[in-house]
This record gives sequence, C-alpha cells and structure tokens, in this order.
Amino acid sequence: MIAEAGLAALWLAAAMALLQTFAGFGGLGDRLAQLTASLRGFAVAQGLLSLTAFAMLLWLFARTDLSVGLVALNSHIDKPMLYKIAGAWGNHEGSMLLWVTVLSLTGGLIALLERKLDARSFAATLGAQGVIALGFYAFLLFSSNPFARLSPPAPTGQGLNPLLQDPGLAFHPPTLYIGYVGLSVAFSFAVGAMLTGKAGPAFARAMRPWVLISWIFLTLGITAGSYWAYYELGWGGWWFWDPVENASLMPWLAATALLHSVSVLAARDALRAWTIMLALTAFAMSMIGTFLVRSGILTSVHAFAVDPERGTFILVLLALYIGGALVLFGTRIGSVRQGAPFHLFSREGGLVANNVLLSAILAIVLIGTLYPLIAEGLFGEQLSVGPPYFDKTTVPVALVLMLFLAAGPLLRWRRDGSGSLPRKLVLPAGASVVALILLLVLAPGTGILPLLGLVFAAGLAVASIVPLWGRKLLRTPLPIWGMVLAHLGVAVSVVGMASESGFTQERLAAVRYGEELEVGGWKVQLLGLDPVAGPNWTAIEARVLAKNGDGRWILHPQSRSYSSPVMQTNEAALLSRWNGQLYATLGAQDEQGRWQLRLWWKPFVSLIWLGGVLIALGGALALLGRVWRGFRARFPKTQQEGFA
Repeated sequence: MIAEAGLAALWLAAAMALLQTFAGFGGLGDRLAQLTASLRGFAVAQGLLSLTAFAMLLWLFARTDLSVGLVALNSHIDKPMLYKIAGAWGNHEGSMLLWVTVLSLTGGLIALLERKLDARSFAATLGAQGVIALGFYAFLLFSSNPFARLSPPAPTGQGLNPLLQDPGLAFHPPTLYIGYVGLSVAFSFAVGAMLTGKAGPAFARAMRPWVLISWIFLTLGITAGSYWAYYELGWGGWWFWDPVENASLMPWLAATALLHSVSVLAARDALRAWTIMLALTAFAMSMIGTFLVRSGILTSVHAFAVDPERGTFILVLLALYIGGALVLFGTRIGSVRQGAPFHLFSREGGLVANNVLLSAILAIVLIGTLYPLIAEGLFGEQLSVGPPYFDKTTVPVALVLMLFLAAGPLLRWRRDGSGSLPRKLVLPAGASVVALILLLVLAPGTGILPLLGLVFAAGLAVASIVPLWGRKLLRTPLPIWGMVLAHLGVAVSVVGMASESGFTQERLAAVRYGEELEVGGWKVQLLGLDPVAGPNWTAIEARVLAKNGDGRWILHPQSRSYSSPVMQTNEAALLSRWNGQLYATLGAQDEQGRWQLRLWWKPFVSLIWLGGVLIALGGALALLGRVWRGFRARFPKTQQEGFA
C-alpha cells in the first residue's frame, strides 16, 4: 500500500496546488483578506503532501519493492543502500518528483516566512507558484507516474546505470534542483510584481534571499557535477560542453545577472525592468534544461528519458509559462514605475555592463546548444557544435567580463566623478603585468587564451580584496565579505581552468609489468594487477607506482564490470599534490599482453573546484548577512540583550 499512499498524496498535493492558484489570484480582487489565511494553508499543505509522496518513493527504493515499475527499472536487490536511496532520483520520474517536492516545499516556506511583500503581491506570488506546481503535478500524474505497479513483480531488478553509482548522485542532482526551484520562485515574484505594478525595493528585498539560495545551490551543483564527470568518466576533462552541461550553466549565468540586478534594486531602487526580465529569463533557462534532459531529443550521459511524448508535454509547459510571462511583461511592464536614475559611469552602470556581458555569454551558449537540434529538425542536417566553438566565442567575452568584475565594485553609486578608480586599480594592473612577465619568461609557449586567463585572473584576485582596504575587518558587513570571496573564487577558478588548458601533459601507452613512463616530471611504473570485487561489481585493479623526486605513491585505477545492468567502466585513480593532479586510467589488454595506461599531469586543476566552493561560500556569507540584518531589524532588542 506504500505506492498507493504515495500516489494518493501526490493527487492531494495537486488539489492543494489548484486551490492555491485560485486563492492566490482571487486575492487580487476584493476578497483579499478572506483568502490570505487559506492561501497560506493551501501552500503549506501542498508542501507537506508532496514531501509525503517523495518519502513514500524513498521507502519503496529502500525496500527494493520490485512490484513498482520504477524501482524494478532502476534498482537491484544487491545494490548498496546509498545507491538504492539516491537511485530514487537517478531516473526520470523520481527526479521530477524531487523537483516538484522542492518546489512545493519552497512555496510552503514562502507562505510561512514572507512578511516583506504587501498582501496583493504576496497573493499573486503564491498564485503564480501554484500554477507552476500544477503543471508539473499534471506531468507526473498523467505522463510520468512514479508509483505505477508492475505485474508480475520483477525477480531482481535491472539496476541503476553504473555511471550513476557514485556518491555524487546523492549530492549533484538535489543541489541543482534546489537551484532550479529557486529560480521558479524568482519567476513567481516577478509575475506578482507585474500583476500588481509593485516592483520596488520591497519586492527586491523579498526576492533576493531566494535568488541567493538558488545561485548558491546552482554553483555547488555545477561544481560537484564537473568534478564527478572529471573522475568518473575517465576522459580527463572537467567540462565537455555537453548540451545538458550547458543546460545547467545557462540558468546559472542568468541567475548571476539577476543576483546583481536585484541587489541594485533592493539597495538603490534601480534596474526594475532588468530585474523582472532576468527573473523570467532565468526560469526560462531552467525549463529549457528540463526539456533537454527529459525529452529524448539528444544523446547525453545526463539524459533521463527518451520519450517524445514527455518531451512534448514539457515543451507545452515551457510555452505556456514563458510565453505567458513574456506576454504579461509586454503588456504590464509599462505599469511598473521607472526606478531611480544613475550615471553611466557608476557602480550601477558597471553592473549593467556586467549583465549585458553575462547575457551575451548566455546567448552564445544557448545558440550553440540549440542550433544543432533546430538544424536537424528543420533541415535534416546533423551538425556538431563542440568545444572549439564555445571556447573561441565565450572566452573573449568572459575576459572582458573579468575587467568589469574587477572595476565595478570600486565605483561609487549613482555617479563616480572622483577620479579615484585609476588609483584603486594600480595594484590589480601591476599584478597582471607581473603575471604576464613571469609567464613570458617561465612558460614562453603558453597559448594566447590560457595566457590571458592567467593574467586577468591575477588582476582580478588583487582587485577582489580592494573593497576591504581601509575598513575595520571585524566590522565589515558579511555581504561585503561575501562579494570579496565570490569574486576571489572566480579568479581562483580561472587560474585552474587556464593552467589545466595551457599546461596539461598527456601520455597514452601500452606497457608491460615494470615498464616506466614519464609525464609532467613524474615517472610512472605498472607493478601488477589484482582481481577485486565490490558489492555489485568485479574489477581488475592496477598497482601503479608514481615517483616524483624522493616521493613515492601507489595508484589503483580499475576496469570494472557490472552485471546488472551489464556495463564496463573505467575508474580513474587521482593523486593530488599542491601544484596539480596525476590522473591515471587503466584500459584493455592487447594481443601482446600489454595493458593500456593513460596518464595526465594537470597543473593546478583542483583550483577549478576550489574556486567554485569559494564562490558558493561567498554567496552563503552574503545570505547570512542579509538574514542577520533582517533579524536585527525585526527584533531590535536582541542586540541590547547580548545576542548580537
């Protein structure tokens, strides 16, 4: 009865979403006071019911209930418990249920916690959130039922895709979904602002925490996904410009622009139209990502579904939500009062330039991702758009963006006519010059793009800490620390990206026991191979000796075989040092009895993910600072009583 209870909870949650929609938009009329209390109740009830449905699905996977079709297709009686639980969202239906669960819980939190919006804007926001939830409930109930029974029950289950049997599955998808759902909240706030005509600082302050949360989790999700692909797929790369990777990057780019815009609106009452449009764009990108992953129109290790009917359903939702919002934007944006004016040479102007450049990168990635699909659909031409296109088009724009990222926070609000900016940029410019000279002397053959990346990153790293000059550090507001840390994280990531791109060394060879290879100053020797067994796999594990100077380390790359489902995977072995990573994979044995061994030395590659963590931590500090400021404003006596 667990599956039936979960399905019943899902139906009841859909009913609550319908009531929430009616109550929310009904609250725009004369019955606002009567509907507000019930609106909060509907939103909270929906969140609890969807959580119940998802808990039932987790229970089914933990028990390996093979009478449920989804469990039989994506689990196995011998699978480790971690992957049984994580397997609940490592598939199409389960991932969509997780998506709608996070969405409905967020709506419940808005209902319980939101106090900054006026009553009509609050009702319109929850009404829009109800419409979004209703569409995805319909998708689950009529097209992707996660609780459908299987008759007769499967004997053992087909098992989870071995590429997904990794701790990354427990972290990567949920963080991304929280990020996507946060963008749906921003979308709902924007719709509410357009319906009521109230898009001022109060609207921005109410939306900003949700945008920050979304941006933090998107950053963590993309960072974790990049590292997972790096060590799991055995290709030695951290980003492949895969269409589904792009589908996660595009919402992040839009969310980054939105975060800057909403902060300006909250603090300076400017960029009102920008903020609303970016909120719509960010959610549109998350919907496009959902369509790409689940429509079956592309081949990717990330794709969950190959059912065109489901893809059509999502495409219809995309057209309804985004198309309707754009129509609303066109008809109602004129009712939104223009914000405070500012001079082009100001911090607001710098943030506008920042948004334009982020939007340009977003457009480049969107075109490169969708054009092959459109060309094949309309003209029958099969095209491939890969790293050469994306690297040559996005990197130059990103370099210009780094210049504005360095200079923008140093400008004054409204108008900067002090002439202090050149003085503040002396040290960042000096750092870039020093980096350029060192690279030309020590690494004269460096490619132009890695060279520029390292030079610009050096300047940005110094510029990111300039806002702290002259401040009492212990009294500096947390949002300032957050900005400094996030911008520093960008510089750190760029150093890792440029170093990996410019200085990676690779060696592929067929070797016998005892033979020695050299790569990146390392001497590597194959000592032997051993059979090993895991809970649901067997493997041949190599013993590889890596020597560098007086240091000696043993690496254990594996060639794994899974039986359910049948699949062969390569498990990379990584040796991390302060200045890079030695990356080793084991291939097949040839006719001469030699084993293929593939080695990479990747200087400073770990900085890519360290930078991502710093960016997310910066966002978390900014969020904590905003929350604490709101707490002090709401409870002013707390500080006097010793809780400050």
